[in-house]
Amino acid sequence: MLAVQLAERDLVDISSETDETRRIRVDFPISSVAGAASTAVVYFELEPGEHTGMHTDSAEEIVLILSGRAEATVGDERGELSAGGLGLVPALVPHDVRNIGDETVRVVGFFSSSIVTSVFDDPLMPAGKRVVGTPLPEESEVVPATAAA
Repeated sequence: MLAVQLAERDLVDISSETDETRRIRVDFPISSVAGAASTAVVYFELEPGEHTGMHTDSAEEIVLILSGRAEATVGDERGELSAGGLGLVPALVPHDVRNIGDETVRVVGFFSSSIVTSVFDDPLMPAGKRVVGTPLPEESEVVPATAAA
């Protein structure tokens, strides 16, 4: 069994050079890198007013809000989720999660694949890349979601 304590994980701090509210602390504790065969898990935190940034993921994702209050934009739809709330994000649909409350939003995302590629509209800092994933792909290897549709 692969066991993970989220509180013990080192989160990567990601931000934007063009949007000071786009800041996320994130980790992929379970994926193909950790030995998972067909699923992956992302854990992230957003402080009040922060958001993930619009992006697409190569696999379907179910998000579970552990704490706080978030607004999710998925394609043309927008909805609010709070602690205990679940949301479904289809593969390759642009989405963003924003903290609209006054406490840290903590989220666990469950993916339907152990390898996930995320393509962001705006480069993530400090790496300066738009494409991240498990394992980290080269940007040139990824077909943008708009071309895949």
